[in-house]
Order: sequence, then C-alpha cells, then structure tokens
Amino acid sequence: MQLAFVLYKYFPFGGLQRDFMRIALECQRRRHCIRVYTPIWQGDIPPGFDVRIVPVRALFNHRRNQKLTQWIARDLSREPVDRVVGFNKMPNLDVYYAADGCFEDKAQTLRNPLYRYFGRYKHFAEYERAVFAPTSKTQILMISQVQQPLFVKHYGTPAGRFHLLPPGIAQDRRRPADAEAIREEFRREFKLREQDRLIVQIGSGFKTKGTDRTLKALAALPAPLRARTRLFVIGQDDPKVFQLQATALGVGEQVTFMKGRPDIPRFLLGADLLLHPAYNENTGTVLLEALVAGLPVLASAVCGYAHYIAEADSGRVLAEPFEQAQLNRDLAQMLEDDAARARWARNGLAFAASADLYSMPQRAADVILAGPGQ
Repeated sequence: MQLAFVLYKYFPFGGLQRDFMRIALECQRRRHCIRVYTPIWQGDIPPGFDVRIVPVRALFNHRRNQKLTQWIARDLSREPVDRVVGFNKMPNLDVYYAADGCFEDKAQTLRNPLYRYFGRYKHFAEYERAVFAPTSKTQILMISQVQQPLFVKHYGTPAGRFHLLPPGIAQDRRRPADAEAIREEFRREFKLREQDRLIVQIGSGFKTKGTDRTLKALAALPAPLRARTRLFVIGQDDPKVFQLQATALGVGEQVTFMKGRPDIPRFLLGADLLLHPAYNENTGTVLLEALVAGLPVLASAVCGYAHYIAEADSGRVLAEPFEQAQLNRDLAQMLEDDAARARWARNGLAFAASADLYSMPQRAADVILAGPGQ
C-alpha cells in the first residue's frame, strides 16, 4: 500500500514530528511504502522514505498552507496513493493526527471578536472544518481525551470517526539498569554537586510552555535554595526574551538555554525535577517521558497528560486557574523534600511498568491501514 504523510515542518525534536516519524516507521515496518510531503525537512531521511520537499513560499503562513495543499493535490493526481495522512489540519485527508487542540474554541474563547474577520482566522477555521465537519470522511486520531468534546461542540463530528490513542512514549525514555551511573556522569559533566538541584524544562515553544512562569518561580525560591538550584531550558526557539527576563530577575547565571538535542534521556536521569507550567498543551509527552525515567514532575493542569501524573502520584499538578504563587510554593517544597521526590520517582516507575504508555504508533497504524468506514 502507498501511504502519503503531510506535515508543515519536520525537525527531529518536535513532539508532533517525533510522533509522525514513529507512526510512519511502523507503517513501513508492516511493508507499506512511505511518501512524505513537507515544505521544510531538517535532519536525516530514513531509508526507503520518498520525501518530497514542496517548493512553496508566501508572506503569510495561511497563504503558504493554501499553496502547499494545491501543490500536493496536483502531485497526487499524477501519482495517486491509497491513504493521505495529515499531521496538520487541511482538506482531503483520509486520516488526521490531532496533535493540536480545537482552533475554533480558542478563537471564540481566547481571542478578540474582531480576530474572526481576518484572513488568518478564516483560513484555519476552514481547514479545521474540512477535517471535523459531519460531512467529512476523515478518520481522526485523538491523543487528548479533553479535546474531543470541543470538536463535537463546534462541528458535530460523529463519534465513530474519533479514535483515541494511548500515549506513545519511546522505549529509550524508560529508566535503564545503569541509570545511577548515567546520572553521576551527567552531573559531573555539568559540574552539579550532590546538594545542587537541577530543574529541566523541555519542549519547543518557550512562551507556550510557560518559561516565563518557570523563571519567576526560580527567582522566588528561598535564597539558600535558589543559590544551589540550576535550570536547563531545552527546545527549538529563540531564547532572547527569556534570557533578558532571567537577567532582570537576578537568576541569569543559573539558567542555561539549549537547542533541541537527541540525548534528552540523560537530562531526565540527571535532573531532580521536570517543570512544565504550560499555558496550553494538547498532551505534554515530556511529562510521561519524565515519569517513565523516574523523574518527578510539576505541571499545569491544562496539559492533556497531566492526569497521568496525578494517577501515578509521580509529582504535582497545579490547579486551574493557574496561580504563580502556588507554582512558587510547590517548586520550593518539591526541591527541598528529598524523601517526597524519591517516593514520586518510585511511583512513576511502578506506573510505567503496568500502564500502556507505549503503543500509540501501533494503534495509529492499525487505523491508517484499516481504511475508510472502519
């Protein structure tokens, strides 16, 4: 079977991009042919993948998206495929992987009413409607159970077209047998003493992930604790604004920004806490990556996967509406309480051994290959 996958950008460290890659590789493992359409590809191309870089440019993203879908439609008319799988919302998809939340709900609840008169809104609303309208035949791979009711509310999407997937945590994120040795080597490399505390925040899009909240909480720590606490912020984004904020808050020397990197498991083993106070987050895969590595988590409740942290008792989940003072208090308490962190780590590892946190690529491939009317 010939499969076509479409996404607006591929780079190795994005959550959506990593999910795409694992699903595509699973389909290839089942002996199906993989074609990829994207205007941007960064990183290696797996053997056997037919990656077609779509040569589209435009001043505005929504115009670029329109040109992209038109170009792909022409290419598919010349070389048809059996399934078209999209990782961004767009027309003419057989299957859509719902990495993003409901655009229409955000437009109505978080934006000024005038926003809906602009071309950007009209484009993204049209592309979302093409996927979720009752007349559409697109099968929808859901990774966040909290988003489905919003799509149904705004579009009346039939329930039978939704397929809720389990998480897809990569096995290399699970805590290995030599975890302590890796942790010791990591902390030597970064000159972390035994009494030092390391917070990690991992994810592209520093603004959405709540990096400003993290920096305020770091600055609010009691002076003795703050003096022995460091923060690593890792992700694909421009850190300049947040570096200025860290300096203004007096914690610039304790904060290190890094671009996305392939050795994240080392950071999960070497750190003392994962902090993820996101403003919005469809899932938050890194929360579960920390859980299966035995790293305690402090996250905002808006994260789609935050309920796993609560169920596993592997950290704390901040209540909504968000309060900076609560984040400040919880961060200080979690860094100071060594016994609690050890308990949260044990709980997370026990949960990781029994819960299905890993089979998303296989389940997604099942839906893709089953075809319409499943």
